[in-house]
Amino acid sequence: MLECVVNVSEGCDEAVLANLAGAGGEPLLDVHSDCDHHRSVLTLAGRDDVLHAAVRELARAAVGLLDLRAHEGAHPRFGVLDVVPWVALEGWPLRDAGADGDGGFSRRAREARDIFAVWAADELGLPVFLYGPERSLPEVRKKAWGSLRPDFGPQVPHPTAGAVAVGCRPLMLAYNLWLTGTDLDGARAVAKAVRSAQVRALAFALGEHVQVSCNLLRPLLIGPAAVWDEVAKSATISRAELVGLAPQAVLLATPERRWRQLDLAPDRTIESRLDLRPHLT
Repeated sequence: MLECVVNVSEGCDEAVLANLAGAGGEPLLDVHSDCDHHRSVLTLAGRDDVLHAAVRELARAAVGLLDLRAHEGAHPRFGVLDVVPWVALEGWPLRDAGADGDGGFSRRAREARDIFAVWAADELGLPVFLYGPERSLPEVRKKAWGSLRPDFGPQVPHPTAGAVAVGCRPLMLAYNLWLTGTDLDGARAVAKAVRSAQVRALAFALGEHVQVSCNLLRPLLIGPAAVWDEVAKSATISRAELVGLAPQAVLLATPERRWRQLDLAPDRTIESRLDLRPHLT
């Protein structure tokens, strides 16, 4: 089975978000929206052919409905269809599909990435930057339109849709910790302290609050509890926020007494959303 976690640059307009969710069709498992970041994360999963069709419909809708020229939000972005990572899964509970010796990146995920990248360039006219084994997403964000040119499509941004980063990756967790107070410099220091090869972290000022926004690249090695405890050493945490869905293995590896504190729950797993569709697994 493949999973695709589509990040779009819209987090406020409920009518537009409903249209985007509708375009995702049956493979859509979850929509997580944030108006401060002005960003939504749509999680889709299913058989390869069904999933590809759904992601294409979602991508077409995003490019048709959204305009980057009017976009303002805290989160960095390439375009209206901002980031499209593909993940190959197997087993139950789900785990990364067998890697083929290339840093944990499954060949199936790379193939899905490349198929979609070519389609997005040809059909939507988007400049496409690839990430995965060749380079990381932070590297693409840093170098795009400078030393790094698009891998497919036009060599200039789309006039309303910008560009898109299409990638492949293992399972990961997007996870935010909201801190008390408004000290952005302090939040940046916390983000720097928690950052590692397994954790990417940035600090944001969101209205009257500050947030440490994390990507947990190996959530079974360093998961939500470990990140919470590390941040709590130097800051007071007001709440945690799981972005999208977690693999069930992360939940099972976390003491149940901490699930509520860490914003984890059995119905917030990929497996729980797939449970009524066993033919997909």
